[in-house]
Amino acid sequence: KPVFFHCEDEECLIQHKKTKLNLSDHMRFRPSICEEISIKKVIEDSKGFSTRVHICHVSSCEGLELLKNKPMNISFGVTPHHSLLYVEKDMGSQSLFKTNPPIRTSFDKESLFNSLKNGLADILESDHAPHTLEEKDVDFDEAPSGVPGVETLYPLFLFLAKKEVISFQRLISLLCVKPANLLGIPKGRLDKGSDADFLVVDLKNESRIKSENLHSRCGWTPFEDWLAIFPETVFIRGEKVIEDNEIQVKQGFGKFVGA
Repeated sequence: KPVFFHCEDEECLIQHKKTKLNLSDHMRFRPSICEEISIKKVIEDSKGFSTRVHICHVSSCEGLELLKNKPMNISFGVTPHHSLLYVEKDMGSQSLFKTNPPIRTSFDKESLFNSLKNGLADILESDHAPHTLEEKDVDFDEAPSGVPGVETLYPLFLFLAKKEVISFQRLISLLCVKPANLLGIPKGRLDKGSDADFLVVDLKNESRIKSENLHSRCGWTPFEDWLAIFPETVFIRGEKVIEDNEIQVKQGFGKFVGA
């Protein structure tokens, strides 16, 4: 079974801990060196073992540099919020976009997106954390970390693939093939013996992401008004579960998928 790591070194975080008032503070006081130290430890400690290791939500170009020559048993993921957003951008409410590891600079953002495009990154992952507006509407330092992202993951990147910013082949690998391979589950491909999970997409059907049209309990999205392409229909295990953005199955349809 794979082992998953959130790579921020605890001692390093304690050394840099200060009161944070905004996203720039959050980035400075959870610096990329804490991610670097942790990634180095994971790489070193995994040597000589065949256990699959996955490093979640890499957030910095320094972290990427360490992973360029990673061992075969190590994979890593990148999120939409780390690869599309950056701290210099005016994002409105600062506490809404607080997440760990932090959203970083435009240079980090570009490096992370390129890792998705060029095949260095293994998985595009949401790190979905649906804190409500009420939970986030407090002083920055007290606000919980994390942003919602599972429902906008595919639509954002389907639009980018249509615009040829990233290839459809890469998306299939990042979102389907490699996650299924990592977990060792019969998904991620249309093949005999695999679950019949697939999307039906009309690439002409572009729309703006609106929080009121999403299904998460949190009531907001970091990608409000971004252009996206939502699937027309979603099938899981051969059953139609979503059509025209409405859920078609009853609660309890889902099944636990263990690694």
